[in-house]
Amino acid sequence: MVKLVFLIPLTLITGCMTSSLAQTIPGEAAVVFQAQSGEKVDAFEGSFIVPENRNAVDSRSLTLKYVRFPATGETAGEPIIYLSGGPGGSGIEAAKYERFPLFMAMREFGDVIAFDQRGTGASNDLPNCTSSQHISTTNPTSDAVFFETQRIAFAECLTFWTDEGIDVHGYTTTQNVADLDALREHLGAKKIDLWGISYGSHLSLAALQQMDERLGRVVITAIEGLNQTVKQPARADLYFERLQAAINMVPEAKAKFPDVKELVGRVLDRLEVEPLQLDIPTPSGEAVPYLLQRRDLQQFTSALVADPARAALILNVYRALDAGDTEMITSLLQRAVDPTDTAVSFRPMTYLMDIASGSGAARRAMITAQAETALLGLFMNFSMPLETVDPSLDLGETFRTAPVSDVPTLVLSGTLDGRTYPKSGQEATRGLSNRQTVTVTNGGHNLFMLSPEVTTAIQDFMRGEMVDGLEIIIDLPEF
Repeated sequence: MVKLVFLIPLTLITGCMTSSLAQTIPGEAAVVFQAQSGEKVDAFEGSFIVPENRNAVDSRSLTLKYVRFPATGETAGEPIIYLSGGPGGSGIEAAKYERFPLFMAMREFGDVIAFDQRGTGASNDLPNCTSSQHISTTNPTSDAVFFETQRIAFAECLTFWTDEGIDVHGYTTTQNVADLDALREHLGAKKIDLWGISYGSHLSLAALQQMDERLGRVVITAIEGLNQTVKQPARADLYFERLQAAINMVPEAKAKFPDVKELVGRVLDRLEVEPLQLDIPTPSGEAVPYLLQRRDLQQFTSALVADPARAALILNVYRALDAGDTEMITSLLQRAVDPTDTAVSFRPMTYLMDIASGSGAARRAMITAQAETALLGLFMNFSMPLETVDPSLDLGETFRTAPVSDVPTLVLSGTLDGRTYPKSGQEATRGLSNRQTVTVTNGGHNLFMLSPEVTTAIQDFMRGEMVDGLEIIIDLPEF
């Protein structure tokens, strides 16, 4: 599998610093938390212990860590738990970057907890696995061989992790929900509020399904439903149509990209017939050969279409390739992959969580059928081909049932989210009778800091005000 390692600089916005600390929780330590911007704020570091697998006898224990920013409002509500995406993202790290001001703003409503879920950030004691399987970066490899190599490699890694004393059945969203309840008890709270993005929305929906009576309010964006870990390729095609409609509103962009789907399809078809032989510069100055196949570009596209600015980048790559110019794709490969690393490897939490949530046989069949004609094929979904390696990892159809709850929930969605789609978000949250929806027109997957209006909408919701039906319009990036 091509390993994408994009390191995108984040713009940081000024926050605030509290002058006094709330009463500590037993076991917490006072710290000065520093954001990447250099801003500092008094906070607490804490931890609590949970079983790795609550369904197993003599399970080993995990120490889960968090940073707590004390409430600043006159009347503090329930603790607000931030849930990162991925799966695999660190809540503590997220608080250091561009969302730092939103962490600070949320303190008006209660203590804000930057939580590292099991297997992530400061709560991670799991080794990554590098298998004995390799996928050539210089010779053509069929999709069938590619996926079979992935499955063999993942089976190796399941054995490796088990031999390392890790219970691979402990890394599920159901166990993550139980961790949230344990964190609630640790904090001494009757209820908690949840604030999640992408996989964090998936975890929030599972919490609404399993512990809604212990939840106060929920704010989620980039919605990934309990039966939506595996994305529909046909909906990726519909995303390109929405992107085209937005492009058509800007004459300069329309002139440059009159037919996005046709351009993408034409370049992918050409690579299918004739992969491109490239030379990728390395830090040492050596140029390493790399064979760009259709699959590579589908993988890059799947990763980059999450937000409009990155979608603009990949569309310009397609436009350049269509004109015979390989400079942009070579630069992208230079930043994103190590062409000398051909071994198949896996981060345990990321893959185990996704595989446990799974898709079920019927949905897998639907996805496979859609992939035959969809532009990105199966490459929106790295976990689906691995689901049958060990069926015992699957949480089952009961888990994948959409939650029914009357907990007040704010659902934010971007019309140009290329990873989690507005229609899917509506389906995933239809059982939430106390749902309010906010649409960010031209917004993508990462909405939280796109506009001050997004922050205002969240604050209004947390105050109990009505924001249902609100539309926030932002500008498109330059194409």
